[in-house]
Amino acid sequence: MDNFVLIDGNSIMNRAFYGIMGSKMLTTKDGKYTNAVYGFLAILFKLIEDANPKYMAVAFDLKAPTARHKLYEGYKANRKGMPDELAEQMPLIKEILRAMNIDIVEKEGYEADDVLGTLSRYGEKQGLHVTILSGDRDTFQLATDNVTIRIPRTKGGKTETDLFDRSKILETYGIEPKQLIEVKGLQGDSSDNIPGVPGIGEKTALSLIQKYGTIDNLYDKIEKNEDDLKGKQREKIKDNKELAELSKTLGTINLEVPIEDTLEQFKVEEWDKEKVLKLFKELNFNRYIERFHLTGEKDSQEETYKVEFKTVEKSIEEVMDIVKSQKKIIFYLQTEKEENPDNIIKEKITGMSLYNSDTQEAYYIKLNQEEMSQLKEIFEDENIKKTSINLTKIYILLKQVDITLEGIENDISIGAYILNPTNNKLDLKNLAMQYLELDIEEYIGEEDNQKQMTLFEENDTQNDKKDSEKYTLYAYVIEKINTMILQKLKETNSFDLYTNIDMPTVEVLSSMQWNGMYVDEQELSAFGEELTSQIEVLTKVIHEMAGEEFNINSTKQLGEILFEKMKLPVIKKTKNGYSTDVDVLEKLKREDPIIGKILEYRQLMKLNSTYVEGLKPFINPKTKRIHSFFHQTITATGRISSTEPNLQNIPTRFELGKRVRKVFKPEEGKVYIDADYSQIELRVLAHISEDKHMIEAFKNNEDIHKQAASKVFKTPIDEVTKEQRSNAKAVNFGIVYGISDFGLAEQLGISRKKAKQYIDEYLTEYAGIKEFMENIIEKTKEKGYVETLFHRRRYVPELNSKNYMVRQFGNRVAMNTPIQGTAADIMKIAMINVNKELKKRELKAKIILQVHDEMMIEAPESEKEEVKDIMKREMESAIQLKIPLVAEISEAKNWYDCK
Repeated sequence: MDNFVLIDGNSIMNRAFYGIMGSKMLTTKDGKYTNAVYGFLAILFKLIEDANPKYMAVAFDLKAPTARHKLYEGYKANRKGMPDELAEQMPLIKEILRAMNIDIVEKEGYEADDVLGTLSRYGEKQGLHVTILSGDRDTFQLATDNVTIRIPRTKGGKTETDLFDRSKILETYGIEPKQLIEVKGLQGDSSDNIPGVPGIGEKTALSLIQKYGTIDNLYDKIEKNEDDLKGKQREKIKDNKELAELSKTLGTINLEVPIEDTLEQFKVEEWDKEKVLKLFKELNFNRYIERFHLTGEKDSQEETYKVEFKTVEKSIEEVMDIVKSQKKIIFYLQTEKEENPDNIIKEKITGMSLYNSDTQEAYYIKLNQEEMSQLKEIFEDENIKKTSINLTKIYILLKQVDITLEGIENDISIGAYILNPTNNKLDLKNLAMQYLELDIEEYIGEEDNQKQMTLFEENDTQNDKKDSEKYTLYAYVIEKINTMILQKLKETNSFDLYTNIDMPTVEVLSSMQWNGMYVDEQELSAFGEELTSQIEVLTKVIHEMAGEEFNINSTKQLGEILFEKMKLPVIKKTKNGYSTDVDVLEKLKREDPIIGKILEYRQLMKLNSTYVEGLKPFINPKTKRIHSFFHQTITATGRISSTEPNLQNIPTRFELGKRVRKVFKPEEGKVYIDADYSQIELRVLAHISEDKHMIEAFKNNEDIHKQAASKVFKTPIDEVTKEQRSNAKAVNFGIVYGISDFGLAEQLGISRKKAKQYIDEYLTEYAGIKEFMENIIEKTKEKGYVETLFHRRRYVPELNSKNYMVRQFGNRVAMNTPIQGTAADIMKIAMINVNKELKKRELKAKIILQVHDEMMIEAPESEKEEVKDIMKREMESAIQLKIPLVAEISEAKNWYDCK
């Protein structure tokens, strides 16, 4: 039976748009958004591959009102408009589909669902099997023995589809597909604003239709008192018959749309390759160009990437000899989960694969504890250069078996991050796709005799063969990607950044994680009890002020108390009711004292759940320390980040929050030494902008915020008030982060007009900064990227967007990246140099924490003065700027007491 494939265009474009947004949407160099188009095509090509259709059509909605809108004014009234970034891609996908000779069906007054429904019945009558691809489960009502609904879903980062025909619907819901219309009549649909019967949810609606069959039959039984419904439920259903019938009508897909297209027009035809190639080139869809060989350079059956290497059986001794002679090792570690609470990473190493680029051979060896100790010699030899992926994790895994990784040289995830710092898909499978256009999973899964891979002898186990094929491929892929990345780093002038800053940082961050920070659990628990007690008191106070008890954590109940009972002004409403988020409450603070208490309550709840109870699971039972993960491939600016837990996010703006730091202490006989760069971002701004006033202030060791206040408010510097200095400080740092007049007004609690006046006055006085801001945006727009002083690039396609808000974001990125990114690079250099000096002098002091502009070391009392000298010298000499860098040093017996 031939296949007729129908696609719900709007639904799949929506899915693709939100599925490939991540932290950065795909764009062309001129700022045109392409993520939805790219994702739609990926799903389309997979469907064509799976279904091999003879006929195909794509249905789209039109903007004109439909019969449903005319029947019920509220239909889809709660739907937000399509985002501009998606709307601008709709004409693009249609243009591509036409170039592929795929029929597009749109009908004014009807929705895409109606078109799909009508065409599915038409296809059935023509003796075809119909497949409908849609993300909308409303289409389930169309399922029959010959109509299958395919619903895409994401699993493990890949798009898969669930299939629903008549038998699957019966199995899943216990009713016929057509009866799902009856369910919707009772249940309604909040996404389409179909009312349904108030108080009837999906579970109840389904059970009612399973029992009564249809809405008509249900009401017939109610009228004859032959139903077994009781109480309020019966009353609700009985009183809302009209709503149920309306909802059923709204939810029923029309199967009689007047469509003129004939079966012949839906027939799958050859693409207009010239048009498709032109469009794909404009959209930078190079992967699709190569995949479908649109340039005509390759045979259509040829693989995009040819894997060429041999897997050769070698003993661990033979492998070690090869590595020692070559003075390099390109490897991948195989691990499995291990429930050892003492480990920092709950995994153990079970195997290792290596690739020998000289002979194009790969080796795989299973590893146990004894064999791991044999490899200690190789891993601890700093003259043997190591290349792999995620070396920070490898460092910890090896440390757990008493091996210290030396000779760190290449980490492909870090290289890929430098090339595109907004790329958040840095695992091996994604990098293989990005750089080699090789689908590792698909490749391993194929039974292809053409593969240049020789497995172990037949008497080895099947699992060994599978591991050999998989992990040797991983090692091979690491080498190939690494070669490409190193070349691209040189081409983009980023090679020195990679070799001198980011790769040496791997060792520093890895050792920081391994060292960890000791936590006084007893003191942490006592602090938690204190917070709990305060929360209980606050709860009683809030209840008394409200005049009744209610769940303060319930947005619904809190909204009812504030806006219905207490009649406070409604600031914002959502589809679920009143908004009580922090912005809303801040605006209501002057309306009633209860608001301040609620904000305080939330603060304490957050503190207790996140920074008391939340920290406890991360305390290692063996070391009694928290071993936070430090990352250098997450932020787009190059800043180091912390997770599991995030030690950089412990509150510092209010005293109670800051007290969490008291539980972090050095071990007996040691001390914390903290070094904090003084106003490093403003110093970098002064250097880059060459603003004479700012340079003068830093050279003369003046208070930069007082100077700014003096100039902005036209006040002699010795008469600047505390409030003026505070406002000027907000402007100073706001300029660094590209703050708007609206943002400054919100922050300072002043009018937008006054905020704009502050910013304008500031930029008049600091003309060098104004010129820098204007020039950097123009240069970034021209080049497509912005750089730090160390050539760390960030691409900024947002500057070319048609959307004003997106362009404003691009402006902020262009201004902020050279400043914040350079400051982050300077901190990394300082950490590298401090770490080297500690090792060189064989000191016991260890770096244990880095928070933005701050570095902390745990050192024996006997070493503290030497360590202070090292930190101050290395931090202040990390780079030579036009003005001096200043590191302020302090010591304490806990983190709280450090400066």
